[in-house]
Amino acid sequence: MTDEKEFVDYYEVLQVGQNCDSKLLDSAYRFLAKMYHPDHSQTANTAKFTQLNEAYNILRDPEKRADYDKSYLGNTTKTFSPPPLEKEFEVDQRIAAEDADMHDRILLCLYKRRREHAYDAGIVGWTLREMLDCSDDNFEFHVWYLKSKGFIAITEQGTLAVTIQGVDHVISLCRTSLPAKLLITQSSNPQN
Repeated sequence: MTDEKEFVDYYEVLQVGQNCDSKLLDSAYRFLAKMYHPDHSQTANTAKFTQLNEAYNILRDPEKRADYDKSYLGNTTKTFSPPPLEKEFEVDQRIAAEDADMHDRILLCLYKRRREHAYDAGIVGWTLREMLDCSDDNFEFHVWYLKSKGFIAITEQGTLAVTIQGVDHVISLCRTSLPAKLLITQSSNPQN
């Protein structure tokens, strides 16, 4: 770092701790770069986007990061203390249940599309997101999860489509939920 240039806390720019690993660094960069990208109509910020790129280019390179860390120690008085573990890993069970419901809804939509249009089984991601009234970030989370589980795939056309594992999952969901629905219907309609 040159003396002429004012010191910039790149860890703060990327909203990560000094001891973050490369995966966290990459994730933080992708998230923030997407948010501040000049093409993003609602949150575009060219200055922040440029600063993000500068910070990421320094911190992702081990040699540049080591040099930067020497300067960092001399220019900051911050100490990093991790948040208490119970708060860091606390998950609202309601949100997890809503996520599971959204996964099922996405799979059911893609299953229906595959059943009705076997040779054009994919749905454009933003169309599916709009149909399900889901935010961009939440939708990206759900797509990541379902792709990682092998339940959905991206087609050659760039659309989302259910896989064989996804079809099997939908069928198993229906097999377990249908008897429960029948029991509820039967108990609410007693025969005379």
